[in-house]
Amino acid sequence: MSLSFEHVTLGQRVLFGHGQAADHLSAEVERLGAGKVMVIAGEREVEIAEQVAARIDVAVWHSDVVMHVPVEVAETARRKATDNGVDLLVCVGGGSTTGLAKAVALTTGIPIIAVPTTYAGSEATNVWGLTEAARKTTGVDHKVLPATVIYDSALTLSLPVDMSVASGLNGMAHCIDSLWGPKADPINAALAAEGIRALSAGLPKIVADPQSIAGRDEALYGAYLSAVAFASAGSGLHHKICHVLGGTFNLPHAQTHATVLPYVLAFNAPHAPQAEARAAAAFGTGTALEGLQKLREQVDAPQKLSDYGFTAEGIPETVCIVLEKLPANNPREITADNLTALLTAALNGDDPAVLTGDVQYAQ
Repeated sequence: MSLSFEHVTLGQRVLFGHGQAADHLSAEVERLGAGKVMVIAGEREVEIAEQVAARIDVAVWHSDVVMHVPVEVAETARRKATDNGVDLLVCVGGGSTTGLAKAVALTTGIPIIAVPTTYAGSEATNVWGLTEAARKTTGVDHKVLPATVIYDSALTLSLPVDMSVASGLNGMAHCIDSLWGPKADPINAALAAEGIRALSAGLPKIVADPQSIAGRDEALYGAYLSAVAFASAGSGLHHKICHVLGGTFNLPHAQTHATVLPYVLAFNAPHAPQAEARAAAAFGTGTALEGLQKLREQVDAPQKLSDYGFTAEGIPETVCIVLEKLPANNPREITADNLTALLTAALNGDDPAVLTGDVQYAQ
């Protein structure tokens, strides 16, 4: 069969190295010729950010970081950046911190250097998200793609194991969604498969030894690949669901992605055999769901949405909103009934294999 597809590779500089973040940041600030730097870091990451920024002059520090980037929080950061004549944003932290920097860049065009401390992957995409009136809106704009990403596994050592697992599985969700996203193609599928392999190798090492540099390096590498694949393939069903759960019900980002992932995989996989086979090969198991569930057991992954405050009363509203934002080309038809079944299973932590229909997966 001949190949026919269109692929766009986003331009971005990536600097990777354990213990090298401060050196890399200093060199990048000089290379970009920045005069007024604004460092964005949540209160928990300020100490790490101070270490990373120790060799640069910082004009403005900003620590008001809120999950899902409420519009009013974004507006405050935007005003601070413009009022101080900031010409470079440096964000040090997880997805919420990167998301806030993106919100500033979206309206100001100020370039970003992202220094991730989790495995969220937002730093490698041109996707932004803002929450207003309990609705999360996302979009794509090249202005929000960080010019440079600095990966340093030393900065992730303080991330607790349970958050490392949830964040890594968030990266895994980028990989799996990329296999059947609206613009899925062989290139991002290859990146996604390598991301699955790296994350499934790295996360158990972190659980076994939280100070494992090898495990955290692999997880960061996998998270980057997952995000690059996702940026190309676009947002699939998994992300549509999780954006509603986060924006409307304020569920925690990483844990929500980690919980919902096996249910979307079980829902779609029987209807996307090529994508399923690629994911299974990356896991090194007979089926993709078997591989994911084996990994989830190894790392003691989040199990059910009810653990994070979601209730059955929220399912009808979630279904209604998701049906308004269905991704193009989902491999399986999405209806109110089967989406309700998916969310109910995720709420209660049921065996995701119940969603596969006639196809039986080894457990």
